Amino acid sequence: MSTALSLTEPLTELRRSREDLASLLAFRRSALSRNHSRRLWWAAALVIVLTAGSVLGPAHLGGEFPRERSGSLLALLPSMCLGFLALAIFSAVASGGGREVVPRDQAVAFPVSTTTDHLGALLMAPLNIAWFAQAWALLGVASYALGPERLWAYELPLLLWVLVSTAIAQIFGWLAEGVRRGQNGIVAFRVIVAAIFAGVTALIVTGTLTGVLDRSPTVWLLTWVLDGSAGRYLEWAVGVGVLLLIGFGAALLGALPARWALHRPMREELRLESGRHQQRPDPTSDIAMLLRIDRAAVWRSVPLRRGLAVLALMPGAVALAGDLEWRMLTVLPGLVASGGALLFGVNTWCLDGRGALWRESLPVSPRVSYYARALVLLEVLMASAALTLVLAALRAGRPTVAELVALLCATLVVAVQVVSAGMRWSIARPFSVDLRSARATPAPPVVMAGYSARLALATTMTGLVFSGLAQVSDVRVTLFVTLLLLLWSTWRLERAAGRWEDPVIRSRVIATVAG
Repeated sequence: MSTALSLTEPLTELRRSREDLASLLAFRRSALSRNHSRRLWWAAALVIVLTAGSVLGPAHLGGEFPRERSGSLLALLPSMCLGFLALAIFSAVASGGGREVVPRDQAVAFPVSTTTDHLGALLMAPLNIAWFAQAWALLGVASYALGPERLWAYELPLLLWVLVSTAIAQIFGWLAEGVRRGQNGIVAFRVIVAAIFAGVTALIVTGTLTGVLDRSPTVWLLTWVLDGSAGRYLEWAVGVGVLLLIGFGAALLGALPARWALHRPMREELRLESGRHQQRPDPTSDIAMLLRIDRAAVWRSVPLRRGLAVLALMPGAVALAGDLEWRMLTVLPGLVASGGALLFGVNTWCLDGRGALWRESLPVSPRVSYYARALVLLEVLMASAALTLVLAALRAGRPTVAELVALLCATLVVAVQVVSAGMRWSIARPFSVDLRSARATPAPPVVMAGYSARLALATTMTGLVFSGLAQVSDVRVTLFVTLLLLLWSTWRLERAAGRWEDPVIRSRVIATVAG
């Protein structure tokens, strides 16, 4: 009997994987309480309203068409589309191809195929605020430039491009994960990343980046958008058909590198788990001991190490390419702090995992344990923000005293602000998460999307406040505002510490994260 692959087997596997994914999602949904389910519906409704607002709002603003800046905005649209693709690829590569539908430990009991895992990663890839923000920006720019007439026609290619970019990004994400799992995969991956970074740097330094962007394939996307706006439906239909074929093909093709990557051993995770660490002298105090434990938990976690590297380098590289001014750099610390909290800070006790039971059995005051964890989170955020600002400052010129003070104060304020929020959320909504997996997140994807939106809004507003203060020559005003904001965040942090001392609350958190 022939054992060759049948032509119908891929389609059968795809159908079975789709059914398995639906079952897994239903399983995850069944574990939610009625209150959580209601929150999900409200979150979905909010996303729909914001998406409709980003499409309809700019189109119906007052003024005649074409608007004064319509031409320049449309000229930027291909670069924005390419930027969305780059962002999607970067996110997929950093997260190891996508998020897990079922955590690694739980997946042992479920025969989840690699195709199911790939489809789940595709489905959950949009669950982050950066994806939504970039998508809304694309739709809003086209809506503002072209107006309400034939809005559905010219927005459809952009919406399809968002989906196509997500599917293509997953292919790159699985390929990167497969390379990392090779015999010398980590070294090979770092060489590839360094080569790409060197190439982009060379384009920026030589001033040829603009010319490369002008020859981007996304120029065709602008042509199809304009065809839809002008009513040239034949050319528009061809473009829509091409995007549909590319998107569907990329979604199917991604199953191949996913199978290749997921069938390879997790070398980096296994190396960390089976590695040997030299014994060091005992710490001189309880706080020193807890700080050592918490720092080791961060640096020995694969997703945290990758995330911190990405978090420190990417915003700084973007600022370096964009040649931002000093007063505009005050927004960067907030972005870095928000991203750092999403690595583990929003569920900070999950760092311990099953070891939380042992950690809480130590003869140490709960308040000391609480502030040790908060201090480690603050160190991570401040170190990442410092590296980002060093990179961004290389092309920002010479700052004034007011700009430098505003930037330093903004960095400190948003870091304490995010630590305060993360510690409160960690006590209020703990989750059991295995941060050994390279694709793990500290909370379910939908919850992470909500955390991401709240952090991004709060830190961006704070950054804008300090951007305005950078224009005030009297630095005492900046220092006074900084003191007020720090006192507010510190008070909230101290109030959460009081809750952590409650043995009932602490037992609930520890039992959850150790489960």
